Amino acid sequence: MPAEPAVIATRESLTVRAAAKLNLSLAVLARRPDGYHEIESLMVPVSLHDTLVVRATETPGISLRVRYAGALATADGSVLAGDVPTDGRNLVVRAAEALAAEAGVTQGLDIELAKEIPAGSGLGGGSSDAAAVLMAAARVWGLDWSPAQLAAVGARIGSDVPWFFAGGPAIASGRGEVLDSVADIPPLPAVIVRPTAGLSTAAVYGQCTPDPARRGDAARLATALAHGDGRAATLMHNALEAPARALCPDVDQLLDALARAGAAAPRLTGSGSACFALARTATEARGIAARLEAQRRPDGSRLWPGVFVVRLCG
Repeated sequence: MPAEPAVIATRESLTVRAAAKLNLSLAVLARRPDGYHEIESLMVPVSLHDTLVVRATETPGISLRVRYAGALATADGSVLAGDVPTDGRNLVVRAAEALAAEAGVTQGLDIELAKEIPAGSGLGGGSSDAAAVLMAAARVWGLDWSPAQLAAVGARIGSDVPWFFAGGPAIASGRGEVLDSVADIPPLPAVIVRPTAGLSTAAVYGQCTPDPARRGDAARLATALAHGDGRAATLMHNALEAPARALCPDVDQLLDALARAGAAAPRLTGSGSACFALARTATEARGIAARLEAQRRPDGSRLWPGVFVVRLCG
C-alpha cells in the first residue's frame, strides 16, 4: 500500500486498496536456524491493486467473498485467477481472526475482496490483502492500534505482511520483517507479465543458494534509482531467479521473451512466477506489453495471459 492507503469510509463500510509489489532486488544471504532464509530486498509498491470492502457485523466470525476484476475477469486472464480460498487458508481470514483474538473483539467482519493481482506470482497480493484487512478491521472495530502493532500481528501471518505497513518503498531484511524505508524512488513505468504456471515459494527457496556477498546491494540500488544512475540495472538481482527458471520452463521462456520484446534487464519478482521490466517511458512500456500480448499459441489463445503496465509508487 502506498504511504497513505486509499481508504473510502462510509457509515456502513470501509474500502481499502491493497497494492501489489515488485522486488527490484532480492538477495538470499543465509539459511536461518528457524528454517527461514535471511534476505535483503528492495521492495516497491506498484499501481496494480486489489480492493477490499470491510464491514463490522454483530455476528461473530469472518466472512469472505471473492470476485475477480480487471484482467482476471477477462477470458484470457481467467486462467490466472485460480481458486482463491475463502476460509482459513486465505491470509485475509487468518489476519482478521488473529487480530480479533489478540484484541478480544467479539464482533465479526464481512469482507468483499475484488482480486486484480494474480495469486502465486511473487507480487505479494495475499500479503497486501492481509495488511489491508488488518488496517480496515482495526478501524471498523474501533481499535486504537498503531501500524507497528498491526504489523506485528501480520508478521505472524506471513513474512511479507509487515512490509505493506512501511508506507512505500522499503528494504526488507531479516526474514522480511525488518524494514528500512527509502525515499526518492522515481515513478517509473514497468511491465509485469504472469505466465500461466505459478510457483511454490517453498520449492523455489528450497533450491536457492545463499550468497552473503550480496549484502548491501538493495541500498546501492535504491541510491542508484534515486539519482537516475544507469548502473541500477546491474544491481537488479534476484537470487530466486535461477531456481525459478529450473522449476518452471514458463519463467525461463518469459524472461527471454521480455528481452526479445525490447525490455532491458527483465527480472523475476519475489519467488515468481511473474516477471517484470522497468521502462524509461510509458510509451516504451506499452510497446513491450503490446509485443508480448500479440504472441499466440497454436489454438489462438494468448501465450502470456497476464500482461500489466503499471508504475512504481513512491
